[in-house]
Amino acid sequence: MDDLRSLRELRAVVPEPGEEWTAQGRRRLLRRMRARRRGFGRALLLAGALGTAAAVALVVVRPQTPAQPAPSSQPRTVQLDPGTVLARAADTVGRRKAAGVPLPTQWQYTKVLDKQPTGDTIDTREHWIRYDGKQTAGFGQDGRLSIRDVPPDPGDDDLSPQQYDRKLRALPTDPKRLLAKVTRDRHWIDYPREEGVPVTAEPDADRAYRVIMLYLERYGVMPPKFEAALFEALALIPGVRIEQGVTDAAGRSGLGIWRETGKADIALRNYTILDPQTYRYLGERNVWLRDEYFGDDSVPAVREGAVWATALLTSVIVDRPGERG
Repeated sequence: MDDLRSLRELRAVVPEPGEEWTAQGRRRLLRRMRARRRGFGRALLLAGALGTAAAVALVVVRPQTPAQPAPSSQPRTVQLDPGTVLARAADTVGRRKAAGVPLPTQWQYTKVLDKQPTGDTIDTREHWIRYDGKQTAGFGQDGRLSIRDVPPDPGDDDLSPQQYDRKLRALPTDPKRLLAKVTRDRHWIDYPREEGVPVTAEPDADRAYRVIMLYLERYGVMPPKFEAALFEALALIPGVRIEQGVTDAAGRSGLGIWRETGKADIALRNYTILDPQTYRYLGERNVWLRDEYFGDDSVPAVREGAVWATALLTSVIVDRPGERG
């Protein structure tokens, strides 16, 4: 599947959208990038952050000249013992005070930084999504707040904040049972259903890791006992690695979690970055381990060592779009 060619064809017929429409597309793309681990290859998706449904026109296309990574693009890191770190994380988050459940008509506001691999520019994205997922909002280039209805997408695997919240609260707190639950959840097996993308069998360990990381990255209300169980279940998955000193797009140093699958010729390493004291989600860091080519190009689109990073600066529940908490 040639995502860069698809992007070019899409941009050729769609006018330049405002920020209010592109934010959710960027968020969806990062989730799609994570889902590519299922067996049909890792595609370059030059956009960032996490989120909800509704496909929109994309604002980034492949550059004509690949960018060279900065010498300091790869921070010095220290390998940590995953079992020790994850046990400490489970103990820390399990002692948090539980928050209330937002109303369906409340909104989740997020502010994210996005540093793409083909340049040094860091973009700031602000996004509002109604807790029931029925509307999204954002500010356009004209400074006006626009609200958009989100139509149902039966083939999509993403969920609204409310649906994620319900799934989290339905998880068992025993780590072995939780691991079995996320591994066999038909939602994450059967979806997404994308035209032209073959259905492939994802190994259980790959799926379990992917789904647990998706849950840990949720910006909404996370019940402490379930969050603790997620860390305990993560420790049961083979190949989990943790490095200290991995930086997000804001330059914050944290714990970078990734998984060694043993597969050869991996082009990209994806870190999920957590705060080293609170174990809250900070952002993502994707590092190219080799040059990335597309189609028959003789010049790589992205060079080895390039970094695509995001940083979650704010995630709060508000009463209406436009509020920042």
